[in-house]
Amino acid sequence: MGFLARRPDPLTKVRVVSPVRRALLNDLARRIVTSSAGRVGVDGVDGSGKTVFAGELAGALNNAGHEVVRVSIDGFHNPRSVRYRRGRSSPEGFWLDSYDYEQFRADVIAPLSPGGDRWYRSAVRDVTTDEAIETTPTRAPSDAILIVDGIFLHRDDLIGCWDFSIFLRVGFDETFRRMAARDGRPADPHADENSRYLLGQQIYLARCEPENRADVVIDNTDPAEARRVN
Repeated sequence: MGFLARRPDPLTKVRVVSPVRRALLNDLARRIVTSSAGRVGVDGVDGSGKTVFAGELAGALNNAGHEVVRVSIDGFHNPRSVRYRRGRSSPEGFWLDSYDYEQFRADVIAPLSPGGDRWYRSAVRDVTTDEAIETTPTRAPSDAILIVDGIFLHRDDLIGCWDFSIFLRVGFDETFRRMAARDGRPADPHADENSRYLLGQQIYLARCEPENRADVVIDNTDPAEARRVN
């Protein structure tokens, strides 16, 4: 089932937001409202802090009196048989086969676009169990702002989904250090175990140049001092 970010957001870790970061979030919220953006994408490589940032942005919009729908692209993984059809270590497979974008557009983007019926689903698969999730659609308020976090959001077939988009810039040395602490993955980006993910994301960065496609680029290396770089 989907959820509105006015309620406690399970996609967001509770933490203290620094004054610098709060000012940045409030400024982004104002820009989104001023531009009448109904669909917002928060992109970045794995470990860049997308989910937390998107949740805090939703909070800033809530505080300004706006309803928000939060969705993560991670709720739309393909089944393992598709994700690993090019081989379990394939970078091309990670970049091309991780997500079911057709289902994501049908269940999230289409209903929450102008003229859509507002009935959306926030997830279709549990990536851990590889089981499909049967959820009842949730009806979003007519004026709710959609915020989606995920990797690869500025790929060619998704770029038209966003009225406003953000890319979080964080180097791979830092993101893999974070993922080592979070997931137990090796901290060295160039470790064999990481090659699928490092090289797959490098393909995306080279082919799609998300920093050039995003409306705003944020340096999120130090989350407390996050700042705009464009």
